[in-house]
Amino acid sequence: MSKGNSIRQGIYQSPIIRRMARWFDAIPHPMIACEIAMDYVAAARWARTGMSLDGFAVEALPPGSILPTAAESNLIHADEVRAAVGRVFSRLRAKDEEVALLVPDAVIRVFVLHFDVFPRKAEEAIPMLRWRLKKSVPFEAEETLISYMRQAPRNDGVDIVTGLARLRIVREYESLVESMGMSPGVVMSSTLAALPLLSDERPSLLARVAGSTLTTAIVREGVLCGYRCITLPADAMHLTPQALLDEIYPLAAYYQDSWSEGIAQVRLAGLGERTGDFREPLERELHCPVGSLLSAALTEGRIRNDEQPLAERDLDALIGWTLNRGA
Repeated sequence: MSKGNSIRQGIYQSPIIRRMARWFDAIPHPMIACEIAMDYVAAARWARTGMSLDGFAVEALPPGSILPTAAESNLIHADEVRAAVGRVFSRLRAKDEEVALLVPDAVIRVFVLHFDVFPRKAEEAIPMLRWRLKKSVPFEAEETLISYMRQAPRNDGVDIVTGLARLRIVREYESLVESMGMSPGVVMSSTLAALPLLSDERPSLLARVAGSTLTTAIVREGVLCGYRCITLPADAMHLTPQALLDEIYPLAAYYQDSWSEGIAQVRLAGLGERTGDFREPLERELHCPVGSLLSAALTEGRIRNDEQPLAERDLDALIGWTLNRGA
């Protein structure tokens, strides 16, 4: 993770989520964020004074341009993706600036691990985490970027939120923005960026679909209680309510068993106009209110008026980034 390898240091931080996950070591505060998703590239700029949205741009990607995975090359048609990155930065008149880079969830593996005792020193903690997770990632330890943070445990001991990624995959995404004269100051997954939009005063489950990837996360009063990222058999347009329920129910059941309470609400993202199709079936089975992440965030005042155009384009990760920055 040396600077010589151009791996910049970053941290996931939010006044709502309270440092639920850390990505590297320190947080700069870029005024530009760029999300590279499976089917689009989007970027937004915020004004330094007042933190209002100064502008944003979205470019669609041809199908099959990116295949998100933690292990193998993601950029199937790198020239197409690079051109789209160039166009969004051009529309924002961005060059020679630092940028927060939001990558597909499948790139970064996130784990919540429990230990009876955990070292305070990083030189002792990192080897322990590598050993614990050596069978959980499809690449060698020496290729792994790893970061972690402590959070409140459910019982005795300590819970550690750990993020892992393969160095050369992260470099693929960093190289895209570097080729446009930009410097990646923060690298994090899109769902971690979007999580501050989720109200967590009560146990809340987020199910976020991006292409054929489903990420499910449970948060409770600033604690990341569970996280799961899988590949779906169908994309958002063809996903059925039962198929979604089958994938999110195990994490909800795990939370109920571990924390002795049920999920209080479910928020959905990435389903667009189909969100309503999922509401009643999920409410019936999970016994709690189900609704859109962005609609709820708008109602609860988590999205400022100037950022509503981002909400209209379902760019939840870019909106969430403003809360990650403590705006």
